[in-house]
Amino acid sequence: MDLSCNKRRNRLKSGFIGIIGRPNVGKSTLMNAILGEKISIATDKPQTTRNSIRGIYTRMAETKGQDDVQMIFIDTPGIHKPKNKLGSYMTGMAVNTFREVEVIVLLVDDELSAGTGDKYILDLLREVDTPKILVINKIDKLEPEKYRRIYEEYQSLNMFQAIFGAAAIQGKNVDAILKEIEGSLEEGPMYFPADMVTDHPERFIVSEIIREKALLYLEQEVPHGIAVEIESYKEEKNLTSIGAVIYCERKSHKGIIIGKEGKKLKGIGKSARMEIEALLGSKVFLELWVKVKENWRDSDFALSNFGYDNRE
Repeated sequence: MDLSCNKRRNRLKSGFIGIIGRPNVGKSTLMNAILGEKISIATDKPQTTRNSIRGIYTRMAETKGQDDVQMIFIDTPGIHKPKNKLGSYMTGMAVNTFREVEVIVLLVDDELSAGTGDKYILDLLREVDTPKILVINKIDKLEPEKYRRIYEEYQSLNMFQAIFGAAAIQGKNVDAILKEIEGSLEEGPMYFPADMVTDHPERFIVSEIIREKALLYLEQEVPHGIAVEIESYKEEKNLTSIGAVIYCERKSHKGIIIGKEGKKLKGIGKSARMEIEALLGSKVFLELWVKVKENWRDSDFALSNFGYDNRE
């Protein structure tokens, strides 16, 4: 395929953009708002995102003289102090993004004095020359005076070319953020087809949907100890049959996931199936099983099997 698209009359600006921040600050929600559809799971549980997920935003100019734009957004795991090998993998993925992108978008939702997480990220950012944009997210929940304090605190650092307030869940100020990012991009190739919104296969997105529903249904102590593996995936004309295993770290967690008379697992399955059907545009037969794999978050072998392996 000719990526230069000789027939294109308009200039194409393209580039990669890293969305970074502490866990649960709204990175996935922002990327989904930019793309206009859900490709990255979002819950109120920290560390929901475990892989760097690419979302592709393409805008073809409607008039001659305007630029075509393709932005490849990388939604990274929340940067935090690792407690196990999975945590090290997640933080490593996020930090590696600094070196791979044309623009970094840092999301915050509180003052620097609220904790050490944002200070740690800022120390990392000082070491790179990549253009940086700050987004103060969840402004729908911030009092005006607190927003002003956060804005002035970060503005005084002289690290960011622009600062925006946003409510990603409502899509508020997303267009302004996109315009600022576009201004930092240079002419480049079209990396992906114009109608493509993610480079992840459907199996990956399906496993993430199941994990999201489990996060939403389960008790607070269970979510970080689960992983989802697709064991079977068969597409027929009007039906997609999927078999998936939810792995947990403790035998006691298995009972919590299944629930009394299997009700919790049925709820996870029903909720996931409905969203997967919307994604695939076909009927879905979904079977879920629960298995125990003790301490998998500290096992190199298990992490690699579940797709969490950033070793070069």
